[in-house]
Amino acid sequence: MKLRYVVPGDDLSFAGRASAEVKRALGRLGVDPSVVKRAAVCMYEAEMNMIIHGGGGVAEADVEQDRVRIILEDRGPGIPNLELAMREGYSTAPSWIREMGFGAGMGLPNIQRNADDLSIESKVDEGTRVTIIIKLSDPPAEQP
Repeated sequence: MKLRYVVPGDDLSFAGRASAEVKRALGRLGVDPSVVKRAAVCMYEAEMNMIIHGGGGVAEADVEQDRVRIILEDRGPGIPNLELAMREGYSTAPSWIREMGFGAGMGLPNIQRNADDLSIESKVDEGTRVTIIIKLSDPPAEQP
């Protein structure tokens, strides 16, 4: 199953809509609730970053047999220093976003903590592509 959402930029009234839809879809498929939660957290954090920093974009969730592949892509300003952006507490969010309780610098670290695999490709003045993999079950134990 493939789900696709257009995420508007700079409009917090849309915040979390795509991640909520993916959460519902995974729940309907009977995916383990702990996996659903991790996927929803990852997608929400990336969706918020896309709204706040990337000017909006496209979010896709592809539910495969053994995993969920989430891809979010924007054409925003890009991330000039990805290593710095991955640090807890680091934020480039404008003050009005922080005053609303967003932009605390936990988005990317939360994604990394909840994802089984995270890839971020970003080019300044071109945009950012975030790919998140969430495994639907534990990998089979190795055979002796």
